[in-house]
Amino acid sequence: MNENEIGQFIVDSAVKLHKELGPGLLETVYEVILAATLKDSGLSIKRQVAIPIEYQGLKFDEGFRADIIVEDKVIIELKSIEKVNNAHKKQVLTYLKLTGYKLGFLLNFGEALMKDGISRIINGKIG
Repeated sequence: MNENEIGQFIVDSAVKLHKELGPGLLETVYEVILAATLKDSGLSIKRQVAIPIEYQGLKFDEGFRADIIVEDKVIIELKSIEKVNNAHKKQVLTYLKLTGYKLGFLLNFGEALMKDGISRIINGKIG
């Protein structure tokens, strides 16, 4: 699967999950269930993945953690807050730049409608 196909599957799964559970639960609840749903569909999933940062030849693993990485291609960052801001979107873009991945999603399960909580973030061109 390419990034766009994976992305469509992620969005569909997130919308279904949000419809079934509604907004306002803890971020971790959505993370665990979304990861299990994607894994049950045959996708390779990693949760709470350290994203190292390099500075002047030194590598630090303490920098960042991606909530979910799908097929070693797409990063998912989950929130369960009233509204996301630009800092949250920049966080995902930073993860993409550090990993070299091209596609990420910021999913905010705190929105009344999931479609309003989906931000698709691109790092460069997707093939």
